[in-house]
Amino acid sequence: MRGDQQKEMAAWFRALEPVQREEMIGLWRGVFIPSGHPLDGVLENLNWFGKRFHPDMRADALLFQGRPGRLVPIEPGYLPIGLAIKFAPFGRTFVARNWFSYLQKVIRARGTTASLRLHALGGVETAAMLYDRQPIVDYFRRIDRDEIAGMMCVQGDTRRYFFKLRKVDSPRDGVAA
Repeated sequence: MRGDQQKEMAAWFRALEPVQREEMIGLWRGVFIPSGHPLDGVLENLNWFGKRFHPDMRADALLFQGRPGRLVPIEPGYLPIGLAIKFAPFGRTFVARNWFSYLQKVIRARGTTASLRLHALGGVETAAMLYDRQPIVDYFRRIDRDEIAGMMCVQGDTRRYFFKLRKVDSPRDGVAA
């Protein structure tokens, strides 16, 4: 079932319209799209907010909700993606959420952690975010006027993690107080 779900999601993603880099500039609220990936639900459990793209085409790849209305950029290089996937079931627990809230101070990014480029996917160029210290590329495609779909690809792993992004005006938009 999971393999079929992954194939269906990949086909849906590839059918969407490409996105230009400039369209990504700003703050985006994210939510995962269930696809059978081991990380489904993990980021939300850890209070993932989304992503921020700057005019210089640099990005805060992982933004988490700290105190209400405050976003904390995390350095993805501190969290080896292979281990994150392997221990994904733990990442969906209450204990993991509590630990992560304390770890945020230690693994906080001191600058941007990724770059935004045009990258080919299935012969079509679209905006993509390349992580600086992880073998990860997030590709973006347009769902509609207000939403962008993301597909995270980890080098050496055929599974894909899917998510949606909705542009927001401030960190408080869409955040429970």
